[in-house]
Amino acid sequence: MSCSSVSKQQVLDAGGEGAGEEAVEMIPGLPEEVAEKCLLHLPFLYHRLFRTVSSTWNRFLTDAPAKPLLYPQAGPAAAAGLASVSLSLPFLFAFGFDPATRRLQCQALDPFSRRWLLLPPVPGGAAAGSFAVVGLPRRGEIYVIGGVEEGGDKEVTSVAVYSAARNGWGQAAAMRTPRGYMAAGEVGGRVVVAGEDGEAEVFDPEEGRWAPAARRGAAVARYDAAAAGGKLYVTEGWAWPFERAPRGAVYDAATDSWGEMARGMREGWTGSCAVAGGRMYIVAEYGEWRLKRYDERRDEWRMVAGGGVPPEVRRPHVVAGEVGEVAGGRRRIYVVGAGLDVAVGTVAAAAPGVHGGEEEMVDWEVVKGPAEFAGLAPCNAQVLYA
Repeated sequence: MSCSSVSKQQVLDAGGEGAGEEAVEMIPGLPEEVAEKCLLHLPFLYHRLFRTVSSTWNRFLTDAPAKPLLYPQAGPAAAAGLASVSLSLPFLFAFGFDPATRRLQCQALDPFSRRWLLLPPVPGGAAAGSFAVVGLPRRGEIYVIGGVEEGGDKEVTSVAVYSAARNGWGQAAAMRTPRGYMAAGEVGGRVVVAGEDGEAEVFDPEEGRWAPAARRGAAVARYDAAAAGGKLYVTEGWAWPFERAPRGAVYDAATDSWGEMARGMREGWTGSCAVAGGRMYIVAEYGEWRLKRYDERRDEWRMVAGGGVPPEVRRPHVVAGEVGEVAGGRRRIYVVGAGLDVAVGTVAAAAPGVHGGEEEMVDWEVVKGPAEFAGLAPCNAQVLYA
């Protein structure tokens, strides 16, 4: 069975009420696999309009994207040839503050056309950096969680959720406890937040509710956090005058328990972390902003060959990674700098015996932000399949 026939059948299965209807050509005169590829590249911002074309388009664009099976995969599904069946493409969503107005904006970058798309205003009025942002890539959703009210010190429980399928914001269930400056990430399809006081809770998007999680033993001030392999990693980072090594904690969703972060991971975590293709990378805060990958077996951060982040991408910066692998087993990382200039890093296996024995190398490309973004300071970035 071909990938196109699998995709078509899945779309029909997802249609529900249209299951008994006579099949209609998606685009008259075109083979189904060609028509499907055409629809895959329709800009997600206009899906609402495109759904009105026909009931077939409506089912394809509305029902099927909610099926996780249709998103990039790995493992047995990929081996069976389903990895290429996708109704969505990776878009970079960047959150930036305008220092003049103190308004939070969200823009989406199409990595293929290099066009920026303006999204609806982000609800709420939390102070910059006080809230958490978590993306659920395969659901096409972004959660803006908690924070501290602008101009005050009151922490809030509110949670706003952006849906790429609707291209709009809504309200999700509020947290059980007001929180600001928390660590957060997606672990096993759920949102985990951990406050600096050691308290934590978990949001299940399917059930739409929060539940308490195990309490962390010791308080860890948030410097950076990342989620990978069913775990949430939280580090407080090095602090001047560097008199003691930083602390770090790891939340394991499978056992609902916290553990201590491995020494090599916490002592070498000296930058912003992005997870790409299941691997953890940091962009070092010092020097040339070189890229490093965490080697769990050796418990060390290993240098990735290739240059550092291009100098035209200026501080402050945030990082994000694509959850799946790109063609050829490569991984993609985004570094968003001031003015929403973006460095797109493609990581691939290094040729044996070159690059000083490094296992991977990165190639950078810069996408300059439009002139009207010049004053924006990035505060978060997420990659969604939309």
